[in-house]
Amino acid sequence: MTDSLIARELLFGNAERRSPSISPDGRLLAWIAPDDRGIPQVWVETIGGSDARAVTADSHRGVPLYLWAFDPGTLLYFQDADGDNNFHTLAVSLAAGEVRDLTPWPKATCTAIGLNHRFPDQICISANPRDRRLMDVYRIDIHSGAATLDTLNPGDVGFWVGDDDFVIRLARVTGPDGAPEIRVRDDAQSPWRTMLTGTAEDVLQPLGFGKDGSVVFLRSSVGSDKARVLVHKIATGEQIVLAESGVVDADEAIIDRPRRVVQAVSFFPDRKRWTVIDPGVRDDFEALAKVNAGDLTFINRDLADRTWIVSFASDTSPKSYFAWDRASKQAKFLFSAQPKLDDAPLAEMKPITFRARDGMAIHAQLTLPRRGAVERVPMVLLVHGGDAMRDFWGFNRQVQMLANRGYAVLQVNYRGSSGYGKKYLHAADRERSGDKQNDLTDAVRWAVDEGIADPARVAIDGFSFGGYAALAGAAFTPDVYCCAVDLCGPSNLLVFAANRPAYAGVSRASWSALVGDPDRAEDRELLTNASPYFSADKIRIPLLIGQGANDPHVKPSEPEQLVAAIEHKRGRVTYVLYPDEGHGLRRAANRLDFAAREERFLAEHLGGRHEPMPGERYPGSSAIVREIGVA
Repeated sequence: MTDSLIARELLFGNAERRSPSISPDGRLLAWIAPDDRGIPQVWVETIGGSDARAVTADSHRGVPLYLWAFDPGTLLYFQDADGDNNFHTLAVSLAAGEVRDLTPWPKATCTAIGLNHRFPDQICISANPRDRRLMDVYRIDIHSGAATLDTLNPGDVGFWVGDDDFVIRLARVTGPDGAPEIRVRDDAQSPWRTMLTGTAEDVLQPLGFGKDGSVVFLRSSVGSDKARVLVHKIATGEQIVLAESGVVDADEAIIDRPRRVVQAVSFFPDRKRWTVIDPGVRDDFEALAKVNAGDLTFINRDLADRTWIVSFASDTSPKSYFAWDRASKQAKFLFSAQPKLDDAPLAEMKPITFRARDGMAIHAQLTLPRRGAVERVPMVLLVHGGDAMRDFWGFNRQVQMLANRGYAVLQVNYRGSSGYGKKYLHAADRERSGDKQNDLTDAVRWAVDEGIADPARVAIDGFSFGGYAALAGAAFTPDVYCCAVDLCGPSNLLVFAANRPAYAGVSRASWSALVGDPDRAEDRELLTNASPYFSADKIRIPLLIGQGANDPHVKPSEPEQLVAAIEHKRGRVTYVLYPDEGHGLRRAANRLDFAAREERFLAEHLGGRHEPMPGERYPGSSAIVREIGVA
């Protein structure tokens, strides 16, 4: 018996409620949910009460991220303009309902460095109003909005950390060869000095200072293949390993900010596993493991550490959120992100490993239609974004849509994906269209050899780097795939490198080490040969391309040049531009529009099912469509 179609709206519409967090004083709960116009806002309710109200009123895109200030009457959130990635920090007065832009600098962007309960009226941010290339540190009074330039960026700092006295004392630097360096200083007036360096292959991520400022917590692979969480003593250089795995990198670290101690570290070999370091929370983790069979994520806690907000993730259900009472060791269910999917026919995701052509073990996730692989089925190779990112086990709305429509879905953590150690991460440096792409091809061959995939009905689909991989598959291995879907993927790596945002200059050395330096003649040839645009004449399979007009990473000129080249060669491509989006689709109407086009496109070429598109474009979407060679 075939499962019923899961409504696209349930999968790609806005979550009913998500991202809950408790206020520092433990009195209020906040979350993100749509208002009566369908626009995501931050809502706040007194715990135990029934006074839920939206405290933001964004008029278009909705609020993507927020956090509580330590001042009990203030909430902070972050917003850009139609996906341009120039984020502002805004403060909401809960009593007055007033919203103030704390960073009203045009064309500048900011990120939060941190808050400190001892300085409840302040927030430290990194921002680039002085020089678009450099992220300086600003200290802002959240009530008056007064911004003070706190620390100047000398030109190579990408990340700042403050100590328990809210003094910026650590800078994470990327050297010209891509190697990381950590600098520290004794106080705000002291000179910076190098504390630790690594090679271009190393993970070296500062996590915070200890209570007295004499130690720094690090996530580091210096001297090891796998990243570990450790304590580094600033004065002596002595290091103490707190948590490590011989299989995968350390992932999340939970730090009790008032006490400045690392309490637990997670690892993700297949499912998330927690290593508890602080004996004071061991009973909590053991009890939480019995609450839900999903993977546990810690969200936040009140300042008194009486209540934790946590979530559990599963492959066959959306996230569920709980409030954990530490005294009683009891969990109170708060809500499910998408409760209408609780009884939907969702498919299981299974971690798998296969061997690439050179014998290297490659990690992946396989999801089959619920009727199982009783016979070969059409397959979508779904490629994750970002060179140094990875796919995880858990609920994925795109995977569930594809499986429900009748496709096997294979997600490959190709070499170059993070989480499996630096040898795995750097095994394909400067081989963007080489070994990485070979891993994807070998994944298809594995699925065919295992009797899972119909070799004549395989699509490649992805976002960002995954979109690049889809275009590369179409250009370099067109016999492997019958169609390709690209969302915000670069097609000309020379143009992509040239168009990187000004503030990305600090990270350019890392990117060049991974992919290639466009300023070097030999690398220009490498990047040219790896660019699908320059092999557009070889693309003979149908393409679906989606793009945000305000994408700061992949400018619309890239896909438009590729579309023109395909048109010149009389190929087939559907190009969809979203004028109010950036790198990805944040508005629900646009997500639904592209998802509808994606499933219709795949149904045409793979033979699966699809939910009909309601009109020429989804209601409320901004989609502008151009079709080349489409009957």
